[in-house]
Amino acid sequence: MTDQLLIQRNGSVLELTMNRPAKKNALTLAMYQQLSEALQAADKDPQVRVVLLTGAGDCFSAGNDIADFLAALGQPDAVQGPLSFLRSISGLNKPIVAAVPGIAVGIGTTMLLHCDLVIASDRARFQLPFARLGLVPEGGSSYLIPQLLGHRKAFELLVMGDQFDAQTACELGIINQQVEHDELMATARQKADALAAMAPDAVRQSKAMLRRYQMDDLQQVLVAEIEQFAARLKSPEAMEALQAFMEKRAADFSKFN
Repeated sequence: MTDQLLIQRNGSVLELTMNRPAKKNALTLAMYQQLSEALQAADKDPQVRVVLLTGAGDCFSAGNDIADFLAALGQPDAVQGPLSFLRSISGLNKPIVAAVPGIAVGIGTTMLLHCDLVIASDRARFQLPFARLGLVPEGGSSYLIPQLLGHRKAFELLVMGDQFDAQTACELGIINQQVEHDELMATARQKADALAAMAPDAVRQSKAMLRRYQMDDLQQVLVAEIEQFAARLKSPEAMEALQAFMEKRAADFSKFN
């Protein structure tokens, strides 16, 4: 493992910290692989009962590292890293607690849909700007968010893509609890420790029961979304949006029909 993913054991809790604070913990393809491997190893380790996922510094994750993804566009298997991560986090048998200290953009928000308890700082901000970038929803969000919120609210979040705060995320059911920033990690660790102290098999079976009837559909959606996402990455609209992002200017979609 590189230092872009910090791994620490605290009793029966495994803490995974995305560690690129200078880049707002934007995810590279290498980080996706590291996260997948760490989650899979945690699921197999009998000494681990709970996973606690967070980001270093004052950010959770700004989403995909755009430069890394643009550089990988010519690789036919470039989407396998994100897909492996999404399958790992969505299919994890053990409970996942997420602590969100700041911004969570794109997959920084959609990965939270697969966590079991999500605690966010009052400084946290969330955004799903897929269409704004000429892209489409990923991470199972096109399936899970309409289930959670209905079509119109899901359209607002996934297509309009405006930023929203932790209080709104709590009201929408995307997170469980908002706390003061300085209390975030203590609260998240308290929740993780409480889960770790419970009967482990009962916790795992309860989690499986809650998701049993949606898991097959979700796994199909994850694959379909990532295929569409990969196709969209090569589209003229996405290239304009991503280039504009890199150049720090507004995207111009006026020439597209």
